[in-house]
Amino acid sequence: MEGMQAYGAGKAGGAFDPVTFFQQPQTILRIVSWLFSIVIFGCIANEGYINRPNEVEEYCIFNRNQNACNYGVFMGSMAFLCCMAFLALDVYFPQISSVKDRKKAVLADIGLSAFWSFMWFVGFCFLANQWQVTKHGDNPLREGGDAARAAITFSFFSIFTWAGQSFLAFQRYKLGADSALFSQEYTDPSQDAAGAPYTSFGGDDLESPVGGGGQANSDGAFDGTGGYQRQDY
Repeated sequence: MEGMQAYGAGKAGGAFDPVTFFQQPQTILRIVSWLFSIVIFGCIANEGYINRPNEVEEYCIFNRNQNACNYGVFMGSMAFLCCMAFLALDVYFPQISSVKDRKKAVLADIGLSAFWSFMWFVGFCFLANQWQVTKHGDNPLREGGDAARAAITFSFFSIFTWAGQSFLAFQRYKLGADSALFSQEYTDPSQDAAGAPYTSFGGDDLESPVGGGGQANSDGAFDGTGGYQRQDY
C-alpha cells in the first residue's frame, strides 16, 4: 500500500492507527506547538502582571504595556485552540473520500500554519522589544522575570514549529492524488453500490443458437418435450 495515497493519506475507510498517527512529523509539530502555546499563555496570565510596592493596580511586566500582555495571552489561547482543531482534522483526514475536500484541507493547513508562523514572529519581536525597554524601577523586586523570558523564548520557537507545519503541508500538497486510486469525483464505494443500476444475469446480448432453436429449447425445458423430466414433490 506504500505510495497509494492522496495528499498524504490512503484510501478512505481504513482503520485508524494511533501509533502511526502520533509518529507522523506533522502530529509531533502540532503537539509541540500546542505545548508552547500553553507555556506562553500560562507565563503571561499567571506572572505577567506586577505592581510597585506602593501601588495596588497591576500592570503588564512588558514595559507596563497592556497591549503586549494582551497580545501574548490572545495568541497563546488562539494557538492552543488552532492546534486542537488541526489535530482533530488530522484524525479525520484519512476518512475524507473526496480528493477536492482533501485538497482544500491541505491548502488551509498551508495558509493557516504560515499565518501563525508570521504572527509568532511579530509577537516575538513585540515582546522582546518591550522587555528590552522595561525600566528597572517598574519592577524593583524582579518579579516575573523568568516567566517573561520564557514567553519570549517560546514565542521564538513557535515561529519554527508553525513554519515546519506549513512546510510539511506543502509537501503533502505536492504529492497530489494518485490517479490509480483516486479521481476528482471519488465517492464512498458504499454509496456507489447503492446507486448502481441493477443488471440482470446473462444480459440482453446473449447469443441464441442458429436457426432460432434457442427459443424452442427454452420452451421445451418447461413442458417436458426437450428431455426435461418433471419431478413431483
